[in-house]
Amino acid sequence: MTTPTLKAVGFCAHYSKQGDWAFDYALELSRTHRMQLNVFHFLADPYDPESVPPTYLSKADLSHLVVERERELRLYYDDRAGDYLEVGFRLCQDNEWLELHRCLVEREFQILVLGYTNMDAKFAGKPIEEFADSFVCPVVLVGPDHPQQFHLNGGAALITEKLGLAHGSWARVGLVAR
Repeated sequence: MTTPTLKAVGFCAHYSKQGDWAFDYALELSRTHRMQLNVFHFLADPYDPESVPPTYLSKADLSHLVVERERELRLYYDDRAGDYLEVGFRLCQDNEWLELHRCLVEREFQILVLGYTNMDAKFAGKPIEEFADSFVCPVVLVGPDHPQQFHLNGGAALITEKLGLAHGSWARVGLVAR
């Protein structure tokens, strides 16, 4: 069986403790394997089903918002990344599913790390477990109760050794008892 070559980790920014745990894991994975860490942030919060892109803004106001959000993103995660320089940032204006697939096709990541904010969390308009299970590349959900709690989709479950996750330290997405 062939396993994917990991050259970059994708992380969807979320300003929460689970988002911080997920970033810390993504950063550690990137450091360990000397990979690029690409941080994605969306104008519409993918964790909030009510959030919509600010299409009502003028082009100038949207430009200002994009600059402000990107500045906020870089300040927050640059500090957390410390001396690790292989971190890229992308502020995404399209919907999550389309944008993440586009980035995957463009090889901006081979594994996606998301904060698992709670057992009923939504991501991209669907239950986060469903999103992770249906996504076409390995996905690691971190949380919701502590930073060493990992939930993997099928693709990630096949490469646990590369992910630095020992047997018994993770659960398969969709197979978690509620």
